[in-house]
Amino acid sequence: MKRVMALVLTVALATGLTACSTQKPAEEDGVSKAPEWTATAVLYEVNLRQYTTSGTFNEFADHLETLKDMGINTLWFMPIHPISVTNRSGKLGSFYSVSDYREVNPEFGTKEDFKALVDKAHDMGFHVMLDWVANHTGWDHPWITEHPDWYTQEDGQIISPKNMGWPDVADLNYDSQAMRTEMIECMKYWVTEYDIDGFRCDYASGVPADFWEQARRALDKVKDIYMIEEDLGGLAASNLDYAFDTNYNTKLYETLVEIAKDNKTADKIKLYLSKDENNTFSMNYLDNHDVNAYDRTIYTAFGSESLPAMMSLVFTLPGIPMVYSSDEIAYDHNIAFMEKDTIDWTKGQGDYRDLISTLSKIKTDNAPLHAGNTDEVFEVLDAGNKNIFAFTRSYKDSTIICIYNLSKRQQSEFDLSQILTGDEEVLFSGVNGAYQEGGDNPFARDNLDPWSFYILVR
Repeated sequence: MKRVMALVLTVALATGLTACSTQKPAEEDGVSKAPEWTATAVLYEVNLRQYTTSGTFNEFADHLETLKDMGINTLWFMPIHPISVTNRSGKLGSFYSVSDYREVNPEFGTKEDFKALVDKAHDMGFHVMLDWVANHTGWDHPWITEHPDWYTQEDGQIISPKNMGWPDVADLNYDSQAMRTEMIECMKYWVTEYDIDGFRCDYASGVPADFWEQARRALDKVKDIYMIEEDLGGLAASNLDYAFDTNYNTKLYETLVEIAKDNKTADKIKLYLSKDENNTFSMNYLDNHDVNAYDRTIYTAFGSESLPAMMSLVFTLPGIPMVYSSDEIAYDHNIAFMEKDTIDWTKGQGDYRDLISTLSKIKTDNAPLHAGNTDEVFEVLDAGNKNIFAFTRSYKDSTIICIYNLSKRQQSEFDLSQILTGDEEVLFSGVNGAYQEGGDNPFARDNLDPWSFYILVR
């Protein structure tokens, strides 16, 4: 079943999830399916090196309970593999310069430590995903000397990916069928030996789509897995035809940043909702390791006034919400990428753990907010004001209504009479950086305060 999302007032979402199974192919009628558990997934990107003082698997395991209390149920680990020394960038190197796909970075611990962490996470109800780097390897990878033909060459010399500014990695040659086969075997290794639940695939658009399709079919024969594509700006939407379940909603993120700066109005959001005509849903976020390290922090982007409303939006729009390490404290620091730069958990600009916990519960407890709901209807509503973004998500007899004043100014010109009856229950509300469970129904209000929002159920 395909999904068509028309950016008009009514949008039907159809993602065709299959029944949950621990071991089955995900293909049906030539279309890959996300595992059923993704419907209520709340994703957390783990920057293991910087998360704790030691940066190890074992120390991170002690923090699982805190993440569970926040409602996090899916962990995405940035690459855990050894990092090449040759041509290394920075003192410790980039996680994305892999020297061995079947080993773990000794900086983090041992393979036994990682297995224990995954087992503990699974026992606690988490799903675990690995970051996978298939476009290139580090220059210390054994393939460099054992199989030089597995790499892109010019004038007989292996080269880095062109025009990317990545001198610490060597570009892989996907004309080599032997390399493709071994790459898939390496991915299968982590599924079979460590029971990994899926992969976030780095720079997926740099790898041919038919490889990802080949890999997905092979992996789904082992376990029904979840695949996220790093596809910034929709550069490789064809990968979503079969191989991937989710890609980055980069345009939405960029739009929210501009709205927070007062450079765009809230009505522009509807232009950047998912347009995929297939079995996929977006990953919505306010931060990730790239934008944090090289562009802006979550606090710089949104500040304390708009952040609760923006977080709420990420959890209520169609798709899966993602939280990056330290977002829960609005850490106003560009976390170093290739050096040790431990997160100082005492120096956040706020504590948003309870907010994330509440939003996670609202998302998981209310079927209209589930990702990939085949029978959900999503409708963007016109409140008569460009600064107010309102929508409904309905499933069977339940409807969630969300109303956001995404502006630093009070709004008095709007009409909620076509949106609300006054009988709805307010699940959650906020204004000017403060938020609470419940609240007054805004049906009779003649103004909406800056950055105010309401999540209601009918």
